[in-house]
Amino acid sequence: QVRPVESGGGSVQAGGSLKLSCAVSGYRDTDTYVAWFRQDPDDGPGSEREVIASIDSYGYPNYARSVRGRLAVSLDNTKSTLVLQMDSLKPEESGMYYCAIAYGRVRGPASLSHGWYRDGTWGQGTQVSVSS
Repeated sequence: QVRPVESGGGSVQAGGSLKLSCAVSGYRDTDTYVAWFRQDPDDGPGSEREVIASIDSYGYPNYARSVRGRLAVSLDNTKSTLVLQMDSLKPEESGMYYCAIAYGRVRGPASLSHGWYRDGTWGQGTQVSVSS
């Protein structure tokens, strides 16, 4: 499995917007789910990354409660780019953002569970910094 590649990170002021992209390969229409994760810069290297948005294996987006209404996750028509549009960003949302792809049948909010991605393929991450 080819590792996903994230891009689009950068520095913005609080209330600003960023659009992250993740190039993925091997997406299968019937049994693939994908997600974006955030790792707080103050967390240790072994800490669990927070799932913030996902697309389940039925193609439906799901969001962590803290980001609903401000973030939008989508997959392009070729199923090769996963996009995360982030608006009204907050300083506490600074961190490294990762995407991951995994295979199986996972529906709805379950696709926000970190455990489902344990055997998935992860990217190297892109850094987001939100200043107050």
